[in-house]
Amino acid sequence: MGTDIEIAQAATMKPIIDLAGTKFGIPKEELDPYGHYKAKLSMGYIDSLKDKKDGKLILVTAMSPTPAGEGKTTTTVGLSDALNYIGKTCIGALREPSLGPVFGVKGGAAGGGYAQVVPMEDINLHFTGDFHAIAAAHNLLSAMIDNHIHQGNSLNIDPRNITWPRVVDMNDRALRKLIIGMGGRPNGYMRDDMFKIVVASEIMAIFCLATSISDMKDRLGRIIIGHTNEEVKDRKPIYARDLNAHGAMTALLKDALKPNVVQTLENNVMMIHGGPFANIAHGCNSYLATKTALQLVGEGGYVVTEAGFGADLGAEKFLDIKCRTTGLKPSCVVIVCTVKALKHHGGVGADGYKVENLEALKKGFANLDKHLENIREHYQLPCVVSINHFYHDTDAEIKMVQDHLDELKVPNVIGKHWLEGGAGAAELAKKVVELSEKGEGTHKYVYESDEPVFAKVCAVAKKIYGAGDVKISDLLKRRLDKFSKEFPGFPICMAKTQSSFSDNPTVRGAPKDFTLEVTDAVASNGAGFIVVMCGEIMTMPGLPKVPAAEKIDVDEKGMISGLF
Repeated sequence: MGTDIEIAQAATMKPIIDLAGTKFGIPKEELDPYGHYKAKLSMGYIDSLKDKKDGKLILVTAMSPTPAGEGKTTTTVGLSDALNYIGKTCIGALREPSLGPVFGVKGGAAGGGYAQVVPMEDINLHFTGDFHAIAAAHNLLSAMIDNHIHQGNSLNIDPRNITWPRVVDMNDRALRKLIIGMGGRPNGYMRDDMFKIVVASEIMAIFCLATSISDMKDRLGRIIIGHTNEEVKDRKPIYARDLNAHGAMTALLKDALKPNVVQTLENNVMMIHGGPFANIAHGCNSYLATKTALQLVGEGGYVVTEAGFGADLGAEKFLDIKCRTTGLKPSCVVIVCTVKALKHHGGVGADGYKVENLEALKKGFANLDKHLENIREHYQLPCVVSINHFYHDTDAEIKMVQDHLDELKVPNVIGKHWLEGGAGAAELAKKVVELSEKGEGTHKYVYESDEPVFAKVCAVAKKIYGAGDVKISDLLKRRLDKFSKEFPGFPICMAKTQSSFSDNPTVRGAPKDFTLEVTDAVASNGAGFIVVMCGEIMTMPGLPKVPAAEKIDVDEKGMISGLF
């Protein structure tokens, strides 16, 4: 069997204009082609679907992952293919990959094996330029802030309290803290600044929650970039619209806002659009892509989407932010687990992932069980576990996992979509249809919209993470109390490590009664939520000792190798 990129390069793709027309009757003039196999769907056509009934929405999430991931995107693609394989109408809706993990540790985000979206190289690299547009819009605002100060500062912006950083779509730890404006007056006002990775930009969140161009423009105008230079009690927020930046930012983003249409290896339609991380952002693809897919498949059809990292992060934000603010509601949740992740949470290191260890496997059940509890009890949604199969899993290990889930009365299926494509996830698809058709999910939220911000933090920390207490400084507590008054009803976006339920990445399994430490909080007024930082989480990752970039190359014919 070839590598992911070799399998993708050997795929027989269909022209996307023809595929979208054949599968869903989309007129060719409503698709803007980016080459033969990628296209953007026009906003006018999206608007024409507004009276269509939605299909059923399926959320794919996972247990707390190992650094390499557990195949959540692969499962999303495989399940989408499988639903089509068993005769249902289905579209998958994914996030776009960020260049940070592509060149870092995790690799791309186009699936793997025989459950991939193509063209894989394009999707994992520049794709249709959406991330570049988001970075340009973000950095335009950054440039206009510093230019305004340089040109006289009529808005009385306090240069010491600017909260709008710069961004780049790369893992680069050297940019976490820096000083700009050095070299004298011609180079602007000298001040502290920082870079975030693009996927942590508030503009990425706005992009993914916007319902239209006008809604996006309004949200961009509401971005708070800092405050006036006055006594604390007299400080006033300064918005992007005060700088007249939101119109130009919207101009940079208007084409990017159109959802991207591509295909799987099995020539089924997929939408890939937007890409916030789930540890430092809200971790879901764009609302426009999800909603459009639901309307395209129509009543009786299915849309499979995913939310980043484990269910404590991506799924919590999907359900408590995206669904709350847009009205979406999943019919069923798929939780991905692997034998290696279970052993990881049972204390095994990477050198033991491929070695049978039933004791560690059993110990690791605690992590999966906590995620199951969250989805079934706190959100009250039906779920099925997809046990993603790896060649090194032993029969005894697989049996132990299935026996455990059977004992908990949790539906479970062995997923072999990586090796067999849609056919390998057919049983998973049938179980998803069965659970969805029953319509037993009620979808509760973990906190109420009108609760104070700190109460929302405590609800997520104690109910979803298993914390016993939340540690916060008096200064930060006062800030959260202030946010409760200034931004009533805003949901919270918890930023913490993906490696643990706690804020300590080394604590595996399902710790109980620990103390979660809140270290910072920022109001994302345009996105419409409060970001709450926990532990030592960083919004600009760094590259590992041996980055994936070292293995990527291109030959004389332009053929890329080493991507995964």
